[in-house]
This record gives sequence, structure tokens and C-alpha cells, in this order.
Amino acid sequence: MITLRTARQNDADALAEIYLGCRRDMRYAPLMHSDQAVRQWFAGVLLPAGNVWLAERDGAIAGFVACSMQDGALWLDQLYIRPGLQGRGIGRALLDHVLRQGAAVCRLHVFQANPGARRFYEAHGFTLLSLGDGRDNEERCPDALYQWVRVPAGNQ
Repeated sequence: MITLRTARQNDADALAEIYLGCRRDMRYAPLMHSDQAVRQWFAGVLLPAGNVWLAERDGAIAGFVACSMQDGALWLDQLYIRPGLQGRGIGRALLDHVLRQGAAVCRLHVFQANPGARRFYEAHGFTLLSLGDGRDNEERCPDALYQWVRVPAGNQ
């Protein structure tokens, strides 16, 4: 069973470990910060900013999502599932939670070299807006900009 809740400050280390585990598996996108810097960023920046939710499966943190508002759109900034738990509905539960928040538009960037993530977002109604060469992300890896638009209730 998957349960969702707002992330708390004392979840910072567990979320950082999920992030680091996932990013280590992304051989195409080098980690640009030390593990300690990542942990400090989670504890000192990401969680205090709010809009972070996590999923628990069988009582353990299985993944998380972080969002922000920018230029009138909701941005999905982070969505990571603990390595080994992908494909079990956790990402879908987190994404559905975000999209139910009521924003008319949700955008995100994903690395072009991550076909699994691209298929996931496309399967959930996101459309590709543009491809980037990586100059706008710290990893300098080619990325893709996706967007989801809420369908008005009468047009479904």
C-alpha cells in the first residue's frame, strides 16, 4: 500500500539518499555536488521551501516529489523513486497528487538520455515542448522540456 504525506524536516536524509541513489544510476548525468552538499541542500533549501511530498510503501519512504510555481505554471522540480521500486505505481501516485493540486499547467525538464522518464511523463499526458542542448542545466546534459495542460471539466 502506498501512502502520501507532506515531507517533514526530519525526512531530509532519507530523501537525499533516494536522490543520490537515483542520480548514481544516471551515468549520463554526472553528480555536480558532493553527497554532503546534497544532504545540506535537502535539509536547508528544498524542505524549508515546501511543496515536497513523499510516498511511503510498507512504512518506508519509497519516493518523493518537489514542485514550485514559476511564471504562472507549476514546475515539477524533482520526482525520484527509490532504486528497485520503480514500476510499482509510486511515481504515478506522486504525479497524480501533484496534478490534482489544481494548476492549469505543469512543466518539467528531463534528461534526453532518460527514456524511461520520458515514456512515463508522455504516458501521463505530458507533451514535448522542446529539446535543449544542456547549456541551461548544471550537468550540461541535453534535456527535454515537457508540459501538461489541465483539460477543462466540460471538455473531457
